[in-house]
Parts: sequence; C-alpha cells; structure tokens
Amino acid sequence: MDSQAETKNIRARVFISGRVQGVNFRWYTQRKAQSLGLTGWVRNLWDGRVEAIFEGPEQVVRQVVAWCHRGERPSQVDNVEVTYQEAAGEFKSFRITW
Repeated sequence: MDSQAETKNIRARVFISGRVQGVNFRWYTQRKAQSLGLTGWVRNLWDGRVEAIFEGPEQVVRQVVAWCHRGERPSQVDNVEVTYQEAAGEFKSFRITW
C-alpha cells in the first residue's frame, strides 16, 4: 500500500440499531472517536437508532465502524448500516448532537 492510500481521508455515515439508546452509546462513541482523532458527530434518531458520521484516515474510520458493531456494555447492537464517501473536511471535532 502506498503512503497516499494510507493517509486518504474518508467519511462513514453509520446507522446503528438495537439497544443503543439509554445506554450511553453516544457518549462511548464520542469517546472512541476522539481517542482515535476522528471528527464528525453522533446522535439519537426518533426511531431508536443511533446515527454517526466519522471522518478521518480510512484505516481509522474503518476501525471505529468495526467498533460500532460491538459498542460497549450494556448496549446490544443488532445491525449496522454503513455508507462510505470522500471526506468533506467540514468538522473540527467529534461531538454529540441532537
């Protein structure tokens, strides 16, 4: 793999379903994304899912998406839908939003 591919930034839009609201899933997601140096946001949806957008180096974004399939206890992830795109570079940090 060449160095350009290793540093390519991407965006992942993720929808997580299961027992992911009321169990601090957003807080854990923010903590994980910040620890990896990613930008974007995470929020609860009205239908019980959690939505997140992650931007950063491709390898690191894929790492946090893999984490989303597990989450932290006591959450229970049943399904994760992911769409990958080019990074837009619009975020300065990773935050919980409404």
